[in-house]
Amino acid sequence: MKIVVLGSGGSWPCRDRAPPAVALKLDGEIILFDCAEGTQRQFMFSTLSFMQVGHVLLSHLHGDHFLGLPGLVETMALNDRQDRLDVYGPPGTARRLRTLFSVGYFSAAFPVGLHDLRGGDEVDFGTCRLRCAEASHQVPSLAYSVEEPPRPGRFNLDKARALGIPAGRLYNRLQAGETVTHAGRTFSPDMVLGPPRGGRKVVYTGDSAPSAALTELARGADLLIHDSTSDSALAAKANQYGHSSSVQAAETARSAGARMLLLVHISPRFGKEDEPRMLAEARAVFPDTVLASDLLELDIRLRD
Repeated sequence: MKIVVLGSGGSWPCRDRAPPAVALKLDGEIILFDCAEGTQRQFMFSTLSFMQVGHVLLSHLHGDHFLGLPGLVETMALNDRQDRLDVYGPPGTARRLRTLFSVGYFSAAFPVGLHDLRGGDEVDFGTCRLRCAEASHQVPSLAYSVEEPPRPGRFNLDKARALGIPAGRLYNRLQAGETVTHAGRTFSPDMVLGPPRGGRKVVYTGDSAPSAALTELARGADLLIHDSTSDSALAAKANQYGHSSSVQAAETARSAGARMLLLVHISPRFGKEDEPRMLAEARAVFPDTVLASDLLELDIRLRD
């Protein structure tokens, strides 16, 4: 699992930061969190291909979070895409995007599914499960959790030998969750496997002020990607407009027991010279914090 930050800023493109878009690559497919203007071009500077995007998760319909979608779809079509693309967002997303896609001569040459979601909804993507929670913003907004299914426990070789199970294909079948027989005896996976091990979990808040719903969604996350629009001095103003400060993001990560925090959606009012201070403020609360920059890559490793 790999995270690539395509756009780390907020509100509008600026010299140092593109507006919001974060790609999660898992098993050859990409899940895209938000899609600001120019996202397809940001892909071209990255190690990923926009043609591998299978799902787009829009946190809300403020322009800096979705206006790149028509350009991305058009670019995919011009590159002869055939595979289906599914786009998800809060209530009203499907209707508004159908209207957007009907403007002018724009049309997708491949299937595009448009889906409305609500807080509490879940979607099975096969390799992972999507869960949603309502974010605290000025318009209907969602935060997303992408979670891998649990993995089988570790194979206990000593137990298998003590039970007289011969090495080879039977070991593989037991590890795959099958019950096997040998020499007239039946062996189930729980006889040789340890407790199930958790898969990886990545949570993306979109734009949001701190909330209990976000903290609960982020519980135990391997990576929390959190709105960090302002520094601590402007936290109250950020909250007024449905955003968080870097310190508030760190407080959420700490309360949720997350492993790592990635600060995104940095306001254009903060330049490169402000980053060390914003990061230091957050790390004083939650040490495992990274402040995003465009094209930053993070590998999300399994815990064991």
